[in-house]
Amino acid sequence: MANTILQTAGFVLGLIGVAAVIAATVMNNWSTKDRQGDVVTSVYTYKGLWQDCEVSTSGFTECRPLYGILGYSGEFQAVRALMVIGVVLGLIATLISLFSLKCFKMGNTEVSTKAKMTLTAGIMFVTAGICAIIGASIYANQIVTSFVQTTYNTNYGGMNQMQMEGMGMSMATTYTFGPALFVAWVGAGLLLIGGVLKCVAFKGMHVDSKPAYNTVAYRVPAQSRSAEEGSERAQKYV
Repeated sequence: MANTILQTAGFVLGLIGVAAVIAATVMNNWSTKDRQGDVVTSVYTYKGLWQDCEVSTSGFTECRPLYGILGYSGEFQAVRALMVIGVVLGLIATLISLFSLKCFKMGNTEVSTKAKMTLTAGIMFVTAGICAIIGASIYANQIVTSFVQTTYNTNYGGMNQMQMEGMGMSMATTYTFGPALFVAWVGAGLLLIGGVLKCVAFKGMHVDSKPAYNTVAYRVPAQSRSAEEGSERAQKYV
């Protein structure tokens, strides 16, 4: 019973985690413009893995697709690749996890086979979660690095944005964490938890799948028993 609960909980958490990672991958607001100190009429921009979008003062949104591979940094391409790998592994793990459920009847599948499928799905869930966490963390690190370098420009003695604007100098737009980053982190966490639960469930299912060897009492046939008794009597008379 406990193994079934762990297996089902791992499947549900993994499914939600995969959905969150897919949503984060296709969202366009991985980084958003830092609006601190901006006037109300300023243009609002946000960026994703596949599109950069800009919202004008009239409320019109225009997005520019980010096609191709060349022209982008290696870190950005790594984030893309890691998120796609996480999505693919998560989807495959979800299918395997579905067929490995005890409540899902698929022919005469043995318990040992479903236990192996449960372990495989758990490992793939954990791997997908790790890929998503690494990808989101790399992107977040790039945002922090860009924000610090833009806000505190070493070429001007570490002056902040307010001091530079007071001197009539302009600075590049700064960006901060977007909602997609948090969705990716939450989805990756759910994938990790779901994968661990599946691996724990495999341990119990593996024990249950071992065949039980029942001991059988061997009884001596009546003829051989009488023969033994006759030989014992003969030995006594001798």
